[in-house]
This record gives sequence, structure tokens and C-alpha cells, in this order.
Amino acid sequence: MAELQLFYYRMKYMDIETIRKFCRSLPAATEDIKWDHDLCFSVCGKMFVVIDLEPPNRFSFKVPDEEFEELSTREGFMPAPYMARAKWVSTESPSHLKKKEGEQFMRQSYELVKAKLTKKAKAELGLS
Repeated sequence: MAELQLFYYRMKYMDIETIRKFCRSLPAATEDIKWDHDLCFSVCGKMFVVIDLEPPNRFSFKVPDEEFEELSTREGFMPAPYMARAKWVSTESPSHLKKKEGEQFMRQSYELVKAKLTKKAKAELGLS
């Protein structure tokens, strides 16, 4: 019964494994651990999602400049520590996000970072 509850939870809300699976599905995305406990997803060495592996699993991602103010003041969100100047927001736990919304944020962050790559880097990664 507990396994079934976990399955339905993962179908609806974000957790580390859901984030990992989604980010790894994006073209040329890589993952690594930085700063001892942060799981980072990058494209061409540029981060687009960071999740703290220690509870409560702070979840951070880049947003468009025009959405930063609104999203960073939304309940459960804040400007991401050290990254707010680059228009990153953070939520204390990914479980605050429904899966569909979290995937939209992660894809948008990926696309924002990918768009700033050089033509050469995009070509080398097959992202042209």
C-alpha cells in the first residue's frame, strides 16, 4: 500500500527522482554534485537546475527576467541565494510544486541557458 501511495505522489508532485528523470531526458543535459550536497543539472557546463540533497531539498532554477519578480515573491518561493542576480528562484522543497508546473519551470530554465550557448557549443552538442 505504501508503494502505491508513493507512486501516486510521484505522479502528481515533484521529488528528487522526478526532477532527475526529467532533467536527464533533456538533450545534452549532464548531472553532477557540487558543493558537497547539491545535485546540479547543466547543459555545456552551464547549470539550469540545482536541488539540495539535504532536506528540505531546496530546488532552484532560472526564470525569464520578466517573471523573476512575480515568481520570487510567490508563496513558497524566494530569490535563489547567490543566484538571484542571474534571475534564479528557489523553493524550499520541490514537493510544493505539482509535477506539470515543475517540468515547465525546468524546461524553461534549460531553454534559457541553452539559448545563451555559442553556436559552436550548440553544434558540438547537436543542439543547433
